[in-house]
Amino acid sequence: MLRTPRLGRISLAFSFVICLCVSPLLVACQKGGADANKAAETVALSLGAEDILALDTSDHGTGPAITGSLQPELRADLRAEVSAMVVRVHKENGEPVRKGDLLVTLDSAVLRDNLSSAEESLRAAAQSLDGAERQYQRIKSLQSQGMVSMQGLEESEVKRNSAQSEFVASKARVAAAKQQLERTEVRAPFNGVVSARKTSAGDTAQIGKELIQVIDPSSMRFEGQVSADQMGVVKVGQRVNFRINGVAQTGDQLGAKGIVKRIDGAANPITRQVSVIVEINGKDRPPVVGLYAEGVVETQTQSAVMIAESSVRREGDKVYAWTVDGSKIKKQSIELGGRDTRLGQWVVKSGLKAGDKILRTAGSSLKDGQTYTLRTEAAVKVGS
Repeated sequence: MLRTPRLGRISLAFSFVICLCVSPLLVACQKGGADANKAAETVALSLGAEDILALDTSDHGTGPAITGSLQPELRADLRAEVSAMVVRVHKENGEPVRKGDLLVTLDSAVLRDNLSSAEESLRAAAQSLDGAERQYQRIKSLQSQGMVSMQGLEESEVKRNSAQSEFVASKARVAAAKQQLERTEVRAPFNGVVSARKTSAGDTAQIGKELIQVIDPSSMRFEGQVSADQMGVVKVGQRVNFRINGVAQTGDQLGAKGIVKRIDGAANPITRQVSVIVEINGKDRPPVVGLYAEGVVETQTQSAVMIAESSVRREGDKVYAWTVDGSKIKKQSIELGGRDTRLGQWVVKSGLKAGDKILRTAGSSLKDGQTYTLRTEAAVKVGS
């Protein structure tokens, strides 16, 4: 019973000694951590000229959306003009052709026989006309001498006229036979590319059967549709910015440009949209037909300060940008407006103005008020 208080006093004294030893260590650790954080905050940020962006105003265009596909203005669907068997197809899909190149050959044996028969008939008709003309001239001479009646002269003239009519008809039959023979060779009507081969050797081609399709890629245009309730602001000559599916572009930027060339006078009876033809700039014309495209018709244009997505820092509902102020960087709160689909940038409504300098890339490890140094040394080649 007497040992229990003594042991309690000894334990209490031991705990007190341990606390006296540990407290300085904890204070030292806290001081060391604070010093490390302070040292980290005072580290200067090294920036290059390419890391800093000076803001400027750009044209921000808005307007109704347009969707559609790319189609060639110059396109030829070549069809069979005679009934014959396909002997050979000379071009495949995607092959370039020049005007007059042979594309498809049809069987011409029967048509050649028809031409030979027509030419023989023409030769016989020419001989008959020549004999009838000589006979008419003789009867005419005799009639002037009173040796032949007027009736004989008229009969001779009728025979000559009949022979002349037969000769003209024979010439027409020869021309028609030659034309039919020429139609057995299907040729390219202009310089372009074969876009669709729709027949093969051995097929029986009836009149009107589609054989091959040729397009001119240089005449590519954007055939789009615009909602009917937006047609009041769409005019010929307005600029159109659009994106082509399948063509490499930067992010959400609408890299292709065009001009409204024509607006249809009637809406589509099913979709109730109006067709708009957009002429594409030469450098933006893809070599493939039928690609889907979507964009915006710029009906309104205004100057605005715009900033790229990479320069924006988002924290919940707040939006910031890192501005360069003297020798420090500053976390600047900004308000964004709409997105310019042509440039892929955001319109700045407040917080920044033209001439302000910002960091091109908003990193997450930056601190408000952090100092920076600007690198001025030139790049040195390895091994020099």
